[in-house]
Parts: sequence; structure tokens; C-alpha cells
Amino acid sequence: MFGITDLQIVLSIISGLLVGFSLGLIGGGGSILAIPLLIYFVGYDHPHLVIGTTALAVGINAYLNLIPHTLKKNVNYKTGTLFTIPGVAGVLAGSELGLLTPGTFLLFFFGFLMIGIAIYMLRRKCVDISEKERKVSKSYGILVLTGVAVGFASGYFGIGGGFLIVPGLLFGGGLNIIQAVGTSLMSVGTFGIVTAARYAISGDVNIIISALFIVGGVLGGWVGARYASRVPKRRLTQIFAIIVIVVAVYIIYQNYGVVLHL
Repeated sequence: MFGITDLQIVLSIISGLLVGFSLGLIGGGGSILAIPLLIYFVGYDHPHLVIGTTALAVGINAYLNLIPHTLKKNVNYKTGTLFTIPGVAGVLAGSELGLLTPGTFLLFFFGFLMIGIAIYMLRRKCVDISEKERKVSKSYGILVLTGVAVGFASGYFGIGGGFLIVPGLLFGGGLNIIQAVGTSLMSVGTFGIVTAARYAISGDVNIIISALFIVGGVLGGWVGARYASRVPKRRLTQIFAIIVIVVAVYIIYQNYGVVLHL
């Protein structure tokens, strides 16, 4: 079925569970593990196909999570639209460049991106979305520039980019942290779907694996959310960041030889 074995079907669901669990536990960053899980755990060694497939799963998951945030009135659609529209241009540029980049190079660069994200997570102050709301001045320049930059990264690597979108909405959109988290799902969903659409045109999306990932992600997210309040979020984020660094070093190690010889 679409070139995957029964074992890979099971492993894809487990991978989705792990990603969803991490998202539910710390509230972000989990999608960064989707690509290495599919390649090194599931054994689906087709980098471009994996990027298109994970982008679809990330996009649909974001839209699903947008529903409860909308019902709670945590989504500012006007600000989200101002951020997302310029970002789509970045997505299209990033996806085009990603498809032109050899898979080994993509994974090699992705490893460094993972390290950068992990360092950011280790250095940032933990902000609980239940804490007091705070307003900041609006800057449409920050909104547009951050949107384009995150869109490019989403298109090139197939990531969600929420860890960059939330700060952009905080400091460029004048939103409080609760609104920024809810509104960010608009961009994550749109960037993921647009990326997946471009990769699908080139035949680089596996709908079955995306569906399995989504099923596992929903279940894992529910479990992670239940345990999120039992361990300090700052400690959980630090542990997750260290895991990301370890995985990133492994990815770089696996691909640097090929990159150096090309």
C-alpha cells in the first residue's frame, strides 16, 4: 500500500503518538521530530517524500487544533491573516528550493536547524499561557518579515514553525500569549497545507502515512495534555531540547560524509 509495509504502518502510528505526546506535554516543538522519526524509525528513507508527507500531517493537525481555540475566542483572524499571507510567498519559495536540494543536503541542514531550535528552547524563558496577559506595540514590519522567514523554513524543511510564529505575533501583532498561540495555528496549518500541495505536485506526499501520523498524533496529544501539569513545563522543555540535539547530531553524522564528498 503506497510502498509501505505493515510494520511501517504500525511504526508510523507510534511516531505520531510520540510527536503528539510531546506537543501535548510541552505545547510546541514536537513536529520537529516528525522527519527524523519517519526516516530513521519508520525506515521511510525518501527525504523529499517525508517532508511533503509531514507537512500535510502538521498542517491538518494545526487546523484541527484551531477549532477549540476559535471556540474559546483565542484566535485573532485579522492579525493571523496579515502574518500568513506574506508567509505563503515564503512557503512557495522555500518548497521550490527544497525540491531542488538533494535529500542528503536537506537532512544535513535540517540537523543544524534542529540544534538552533533546541538552543532557542533552552535559552527562552518559559511562559505559561495561563499567566497574566500582556500587550505590546504592533509592528506590521515584524509581522511580514517573520511571516516570510517562517514560511520559507516551513516550505524548505516541512516544519510547523510555531516556535517562531508565536514570538512574531507577540511582538508584531500586539497579541497576548494566549491569542498568539491560538492564532499561530492559522499560519502553521496554512504553511503546512501549501507546502504539502507543492510537494504533491511532484508526487512527494504519502497520504496514508500522513493519516496514520494524524491518528497517532491526536491520541498522543491527549495523553500528553493529561500529564502536562504533573511536571514543571520548564524541565520538560529542557529534556525535550536535549533529545532534539541528540537526534540532530545523529542526523548530521549520518549525512556529513555524503555532503563533504559532493
